Amino acid sequence: MDSPTYEHAPFGPPDEPPTPLRTRPPADPVAAALGNASLFGIGYLLLGHWWLAVFAVVGTVWLLNVAASTADTWAEILLVAWWVAGMAHGWSLPHGRTEHVVRRGQRVGTLAVALAVLLTAVLLRVDAHGIEDRVNEARERGDCEAAVAAQDEVGFGQRLAGATVVEPGKAVVEACNQLERAASRLAAGRSGSVEDLERGFGILAGVLREPGNEQTVKTVLDAFLDGLPTQDSCNTADITEWLRDREPTRDVLDRSATNATRTEPAALVGCGDDLMAEDDWQEARTRYQLLLDEYPDDTRTEVARGGVRKATLAIELEKVRGLVGDTYDATSGYCETPAKYSGAPAYRKGFNRALFLGDTEYTGRLPGDWRTGDPTKASLVVCADTAENGAAVETCQYENDKSPYFPYSVTFYKVKVPLKVYELRTGKRLDPREVQISGGSCPSVLRYEYYGIDLGPGNEFVSTAKSDVRDAFWPVVKR
Repeated sequence: MDSPTYEHAPFGPPDEPPTPLRTRPPADPVAAALGNASLFGIGYLLLGHWWLAVFAVVGTVWLLNVAASTADTWAEILLVAWWVAGMAHGWSLPHGRTEHVVRRGQRVGTLAVALAVLLTAVLLRVDAHGIEDRVNEARERGDCEAAVAAQDEVGFGQRLAGATVVEPGKAVVEACNQLERAASRLAAGRSGSVEDLERGFGILAGVLREPGNEQTVKTVLDAFLDGLPTQDSCNTADITEWLRDREPTRDVLDRSATNATRTEPAALVGCGDDLMAEDDWQEARTRYQLLLDEYPDDTRTEVARGGVRKATLAIELEKVRGLVGDTYDATSGYCETPAKYSGAPAYRKGFNRALFLGDTEYTGRLPGDWRTGDPTKASLVVCADTAENGAAVETCQYENDKSPYFPYSVTFYKVKVPLKVYELRTGKRLDPREVQISGGSCPSVLRYEYYGIDLGPGNEFVSTAKSDVRDAFWPVVKR
């Protein structure tokens, strides 16, 4: 008999059903692409790719920062490429799945977000173009204030959406800031400071080297030139002289030379007059002469010639007075270094008043109307040296009471006064070179003093009266 057959179950717990494979939910490629069009990875979020969404946001922020900070076209191109790549990647990812669905709600939402982002970017860029148009129009009018005000309208959004558009406006603002500094220097230059003028024009020239700044530079230059002449004629003369002598640059700055030629003549005359009033005759003459040299056909030349003459006379008179004040004998001051005073009375036929210098022992006895201390009233300058023996007149014998047997022989001489005579108007030396004064001789009694041993009176001058002195000097003052 056959043995029965038994079936045994396998050892252990019963088999568990197999775990099904995980699958991503159906996705809408259009919604994913539109979501990424927002530049903030919304499409990746819809697909469940959180890390890709974070990467998209970080990348977008970084690219926006690069585009805003560099303001280069390549950065904007890179941002657009990033935008296109994000949409393409969002479109392609769902195609790897087994099932696609159309999610109308997602499409509408992501489309709205994408359009909002795109429209905001477009509006900000259009606004950026409008701002820069106003900046350029203001610059073309030469209105820096309006240009800077327009550029100040640029905000963070315009910078993000249109950095390349608004970037040129920064250069306009910088140029306007430089022009403001130039205007400040030129305003300081109105005081006649050549250093400030040089710096101001140097700034203008630097701004002018950048294209498009001609009108704004012209506005600053015109404002400076419109301030001429200043209230101080000498400051105006200094300014216009610098402008006239400035090296031409063949640009708008050369207009300053034309303005200078219109303003300088009147300024030179006015400055000369002011300096004359301040007794600065040397500088006054320089200003008058400059007008005659640079503007010989100007209507003010006669006034300038008169100013030169007047200043010259004042300079000569000041010099003569200084020399006269320094004269203490016939070998000093004017007597040593004569100078002319063209305004002195002419040395003419007849009587001429004189300025007597040097030793005044005898000239001080001349009539008062012969002498004057004012160079403006003297035709002559007479320098008298110390008197010395002239021609011998007479020799007499004198007895001394103490020694009656030993008489003294005394010779009497005319008083010879060496002279230097100058015509004051020309400073030329004239004759005579000396005068000899006559007088009485051999008085009955001759008094003298001695110290120690009595050697007698020695030789003597004749005794002179005022009339003798006058007669001797009459040929000096009479031509």
